[in-house]
Amino acid sequence: MFSMTMKSAVGPTTLTRPSLPVIAALFAGYLAVGLPLPVMPLFIHEKLGFSNLVVGLAIGIQFVATVLARGYAGYVTDRRGGKRAALQGASFCVLGGLLYLLAAIPGLAPAASLAAVVAGRLAAGLGESQFVTGCVSWSIASVGPQRAGMSMSWTGIAMFAALAIGAPVGMMLYQAWGLPAAMIACIAAPLLAMAVMLGATAYASPGGARLPFMRVVGQIWREGLGLMLQGVGLAGLTAFASLYFAYRQWGHAGLVMTAFGAGFIAVRLVLGHLPDRIGGYRVALWSMVVEAIGQIMVWGATQEAVALAGALVTGLGCALIFPALGVEALKRVPPANRGSAMGAFVAFLDIAYGIAGPVAGFIAGQAGYAAVYLFGGLCALLGAMLLRGAQVRSRRVVSSA
Repeated sequence: MFSMTMKSAVGPTTLTRPSLPVIAALFAGYLAVGLPLPVMPLFIHEKLGFSNLVVGLAIGIQFVATVLARGYAGYVTDRRGGKRAALQGASFCVLGGLLYLLAAIPGLAPAASLAAVVAGRLAAGLGESQFVTGCVSWSIASVGPQRAGMSMSWTGIAMFAALAIGAPVGMMLYQAWGLPAAMIACIAAPLLAMAVMLGATAYASPGGARLPFMRVVGQIWREGLGLMLQGVGLAGLTAFASLYFAYRQWGHAGLVMTAFGAGFIAVRLVLGHLPDRIGGYRVALWSMVVEAIGQIMVWGATQEAVALAGALVTGLGCALIFPALGVEALKRVPPANRGSAMGAFVAFLDIAYGIAGPVAGFIAGQAGYAAVYLFGGLCALLGAMLLRGAQVRSRRVVSSA
């Protein structure tokens, strides 16, 4: 029914692989998220002279905007299609880059520069929410719901690669030519994404009844909570690995995310089809167990190589949790609400990253940096237990139907 609706409304049939222009556009546009990551804290603290607290608030406000906009992003995606939501989101990302560029004007008062940065972060948050929800839903529509897991694996690779490449490029531009150069790249990236998207095929969302956003959240909260618990481990690595390695007097903290990324991308490339083939709950449950093992390896490491191996194993475990639980979340809502479901689903990960950092910081202050990874491992095991219950419940529903 879904493919027939798309064919009659738009023309093209679904593909066997996610639409390459959509994946390319997602990569290009998401560079605008990675480019300012290492740059903005330095600019706010070193150039403008504000405290670390102000830095945290200014950076974190994008997270707030992103979460609050997820419902609207799903609304636009379900009613106007993923292409429209993605284009609209990219335009907000361009606006964010322009506001960042405004903050770099020589002679501007520090308070005015900070206000421009905050406005840019808000615009970028609104843009990221619509852009990512639109691209993920658009990619799923290009292959059909039967290949949703594979599609989400590919969109995740594009986003992770954009972060991995964008952050060092942004730092290089900032160190060589200052904030304006890095922010011009922030403007160019979503403009390039828009150029790619304009020529790409629009795959329509299926018709049908539209549920209120909060009702959609109520349908997929278990999968979302599982995703939140998975996100704790990654948040601990990104926020505290460098401090943990410095405390241990280990010299290769920069390899932590390299090790994580190697495991993450390898699993998605080789095993990205598994959620569609054997079921999302099964894949996510065992992935959580693997993530927990990796986090416990980092926690108990007495040598640097063991800690890096733990980061690698954490990446292996985290790789398929998003697409696996995403597949199950999409099953719980009518076809016409898939955009809203993806918006709500990803919002749980946004919340995880926003909460896990401060909680992990408190734990590190009370029990040391290693305890952050014990906490991450326990959260992953709790997620595995949650998913085991959801798996059993799903089987009972199927058997009684």
